[in-house]
Amino acid sequence: MKDTARRGQAADPDVAPPAPPAARHRGSYVRPLARLSDRTASAAAEVLALAMPVDCICCGAEDAVLCGACSRQLRLLTLRPFRAELQAPALMDMDGSVLLPVVAAGAYRAELAQCLLSFKSHGQGRLAGELARGLVRALHAAVGREQALVLVPVPTSAAAFRKRGFSPVHLLLRRLVRADAIPGFTVADALRKTTQPGRYRMPRAGLRYLAGGQKGLSRGARSRRVRGSMRTRAGPWSPSVAGRPCIIVDDVLTTGATVAEAARALRAAGALVGGAVVVAATRPPATADAGASNPALAGPNGREQKNKPEKDE
Repeated sequence: MKDTARRGQAADPDVAPPAPPAARHRGSYVRPLARLSDRTASAAAEVLALAMPVDCICCGAEDAVLCGACSRQLRLLTLRPFRAELQAPALMDMDGSVLLPVVAAGAYRAELAQCLLSFKSHGQGRLAGELARGLVRALHAAVGREQALVLVPVPTSAAAFRKRGFSPVHLLLRRLVRADAIPGFTVADALRKTTQPGRYRMPRAGLRYLAGGQKGLSRGARSRRVRGSMRTRAGPWSPSVAGRPCIIVDDVLTTGATVAEAARALRAAGALVGGAVVVAATRPPATADAGASNPALAGPNGREQKNKPEKDE
């Protein structure tokens, strides 16, 4: 009798617990157009993988320039932008004060370094989206809620442009502008390289112009290499930066010589340079922290009100 009562009670829909919901697996699209678009994209990806096979630039996984796992690691590396000027000798004064504050999206290592190298030197343009997301996080960490700021990209040399076919910093900023990811900012291509770069005495080779970049040069050689190498554009269609608050944008920060030269050229044209933002810094500080200090609030001469970066409360 008791078993029958239990069975009857369990069969009662008013007493039995509700049935668990079914698992929500992805099924076919209800709309035919969406289903056709998804299948067309999948087929196109398979054909492209057969015609132009690619591997992940970081781990070597097939059929993706950057696999899901490496993409996640890249996002983690650029998740917490930090202040990087303390590790750049060209951006520090003799008394230890900051000449120009810089915020870096991440440290130049692991997946971030590999992505930047492949993007700049090997023409992997599909990495621009991943790198642009890190750059926009650094921009927001650097300026906060400031508006009406001018972003000035550091120009690339004519030789590097002919070799690559593009300017990495300009391409990243153009992508952010198209995606409307940096509202309130204005991108101004206000700087250009001069035709006569600084000269550097090569050991055992006499005096000659350096045709390549700054990779492998010492701190003093980098400073001499870029001294006087930039100036603002002149012409009726050139953007004017006189009296406007500007933020310099570059890809990699090493000694800070290139960023310092860009700041010098902008200040000579009357711009109010508040700081710089880079995608990666080669020598990150011990504590990766963007700090609460705002580069846009630095004085017109680029010096901060405090010598030490502020810490999180």
